[in-house]
Order: sequence, then C-alpha cells, then structure tokens
Amino acid sequence: MTTHALFDKIRLFGAALAVSALAAIPPVSAKSQLKGVVELFTSQGCSSCPPADAVLGELARQGDVVALAYHVDYWNYLGWRDTFSSKQSTERQYAYARTLGRKSVYTPQAVINGRDHLNGADRRGIDAKLEGFEQAGRGLVVPVSAVRDGDSIKINIGSGDGKANILLVYFDRENTVDVKRGENRGRKLTYWNSVKDMQTVAMWDGEAMELVLPKSLMDANGHEGCAVLLQTMKPDGVPGPIIGASVVMTESS
Repeated sequence: MTTHALFDKIRLFGAALAVSALAAIPPVSAKSQLKGVVELFTSQGCSSCPPADAVLGELARQGDVVALAYHVDYWNYLGWRDTFSSKQSTERQYAYARTLGRKSVYTPQAVINGRDHLNGADRRGIDAKLEGFEQAGRGLVVPVSAVRDGDSIKINIGSGDGKANILLVYFDRENTVDVKRGENRGRKLTYWNSVKDMQTVAMWDGEAMELVLPKSLMDANGHEGCAVLLQTMKPDGVPGPIIGASVVMTESS
C-alpha cells in the first residue's frame, strides 16, 4: 500500500484527533527549538551540486537544522537518471520560484525557511541567513515537536499568529550512489536526507493542537525519517514562510 493510500484511510481520524486533543497537550520539547529549515534542490546529474550536497550533509549531522534534499528531475536528460528524482520535488522548486519572484530555477539552490534562497554550496551564506532570520523573528517562531509513541506519531504544535499547512516530508537518512553516466560519471556521491515523498495532513489556525497519525505512514515504504513543516501559504497557493518544524526518525535510524 502506498503512503498516499494509507493517508486517505486515516485523514478523517487524524483530523478528529487534532480538534479533540487541545485540552491536554504536553509541553513541546526543547529539541524542537531549531535554527531553521534548509531545503536543497539538487541532482545527481549536476556537476556543480556535489559541494552543496556535502554542505547539506554537514547541516543534517549538525542536528539543529532541518536539512532536506529535494532531487529534481529536469537534469535526467543529461545521461544519468537521478535515482531519487521526482516530479514532486521539481514542482516544489517551481512553486518556490513563484514565491521568490523568479522566472527560472537552478541547482544547487538552497531555500531558507521558505523565505529566501542562495547557492546551496555557500555554507557561510546559509548560516548567515539562518542567524539573520532568527534574530529578526522570522525563524521557527511556533514550537513544533514530533515523537514516536508506540504505533503512532504524535505531533504537537503551539499557538501563534496566522494559519499554516502541516506538511510531512519523508526522507532517507543517508545513501551513497555510484553514478555511472552523465556529468558526475565515475563518482561515488553521498546524499543526506533525500526526500522520497511529501503530503499535507492538516491545517493549523493559530491555536495549539495535537495530531496523532499511524507510524505506518512512515514505515510503509521504508522511510527513515519524517520532517514536520508548519508552512504558511500565499494567496495564490504557493508556499510561504516556514514558521515551525521538527523531525522524527525511525528506531533504526
């Protein structure tokens, strides 16, 4: 059964729990106080991407940033089909292009907190943007936590201003790929937090809430981790700033 099929079965159940559980929400863990979210748009077929992939790996291992690698599919024609590429990742990057007022996309592109972008290999620039957003109150201002609890994943979201989508982003922790063709031919490249699937599971309206979902959503397709993003949406339906985030891993990761 696919992740989407499982979600269809529990959508109403999860939504009901989200509404009914507001009275007794445990405090959000301090571990949810992250610096920000870095979303890297990359490709195994892009010769300028490996340095950015290495930077994302550093951020992922650092532990205080939600670091996600979205492998786009538009470079597959260069001779090597990215083993993690998806149309969904490409669509997310193009949606960000509309958000950021750009007419084109590029790799490696790092989007920070859904608010700004830069070359994904620019580690100093990424750190500066994360720090700047945090100091300006444009970081992860809404507390979010996600934990495994038996056969469930419990997501707690604090109160705040505005409305946002609750987005689950499933990823594999670490993979090494032997690239046999294309611009990176002959290289063994390691990728961290490669996104495999994503879905919007609920809406947040500014009130504290708890959402309980079956852990099988993450386990069904062997996903090793799941990022929870609290992301606002702009009037034209494109993604806006990310105002809260957390990560939950499988027991074996």
